[in-house]
Amino acid sequence: MITVAIPTYNRGAILVETIERLLALEPRAGAILIVDQTREHPADVDARLQAWDRDGAIHWLRLDAPSIPRAMNDALVAATTPVVLFLDDDIVPDSQLVAAHEAAHANDIHWAVAGQVLQPGEEPEDFEGSDDLEFHFNSNRARLITNVMAGNLSVRRERTLSIGGFDENFTGAAYRFETDFAMRVAAEGGTILFEPRASIRHLKLSSGGLRSFGDHRAVASPAHTAGDYYFALHHVDRFWSYAARRFAKNVLTRYHATHPWTIPAKIAGEVRGLMLARQLFRKGRRLRRVQDGNRP
Repeated sequence: MITVAIPTYNRGAILVETIERLLALEPRAGAILIVDQTREHPADVDARLQAWDRDGAIHWLRLDAPSIPRAMNDALVAATTPVVLFLDDDIVPDSQLVAAHEAAHANDIHWAVAGQVLQPGEEPEDFEGSDDLEFHFNSNRARLITNVMAGNLSVRRERTLSIGGFDENFTGAAYRFETDFAMRVAAEGGTILFEPRASIRHLKLSSGGLRSFGDHRAVASPAHTAGDYYFALHHVDRFWSYAARRFAKNVLTRYHATHPWTIPAKIAGEVRGLMLARQLFRKGRRLRRVQDGNRP
């Protein structure tokens, strides 16, 4: 049995549509857990979610502040099935999405299964390239990989909790938290299967979710930048070389050449992200261990 877990933030209308699609699947998940970080929904959305929760069609968990890794960890702790399937809140699932994830976990070999993700305008492609940061998640070839996208990712619950789940130090947009998780799985000897038959179409809405943190090209907030620097502090040997390349790649862009007034804010965002990442790194990881209890 699989629990579908959907972290969601400021996307009530599309969340309702996604839930409707998931409830129509055959077979469908054993449970649907909505980890809701939205402060307040429109009245019609709130009523619909309450009705589904009251009828047992979903389990509606409310959080007091947005955090993608925390929401996913809370879902892991709250779930009661061996496998938890994380999905974005703005998707169109393939009719066999749940069945394909269940089949991929049937032999209990893999710690995680990453499904196919088709972004707007994409179709499946015959991709046989790198298995790491350059992997194309619209590939139609099953294989082992060392990177994941959390918008279509199923994990063995107990194994994931045994390594602390997802690192909650990835703040704001939490960039790279998925890759960090994949690399920690590999370090423990676990494997991750890419299964293209477990497919979704990602609608990639322009509002809500990560877009709530503003345009990464023009904000002074560290919300979009701290994650990459924090990831590098843990996984990259030559950190300062990596940081310098990242800074140049993200500031010396065509966008900033044509929008020069955004450069000061972007530089501030990079510097603040670097400072925050170093602070979080010194404090140590924020992981969710099994002994932390069985409730969020």
